[in-house]
Amino acid sequence: MHLAKKTITASAPRMGRPPIGKFTAVRLSDEMLARIDALAAKGKRADFIREAVERELERREKGRG
Repeated sequence: MHLAKKTITASAPRMGRPPIGKFTAVRLSDEMLARIDALAAKGKRADFIREAVERELERREKGRG
């Protein structure tokens, strides 16, 4: 029996959600994480933080104009 070799490249389709961007580590206090977790849906901490940063960027950019 002969099995074909599968080449995986950067353009090969991936399972799961597509990458969002670059990974960035941010240090937050235990208290801040607890506050975020109390408001964010379970397992959605990163989404909550991304949305909060986006809103703050828009607010600050609007203030510059």
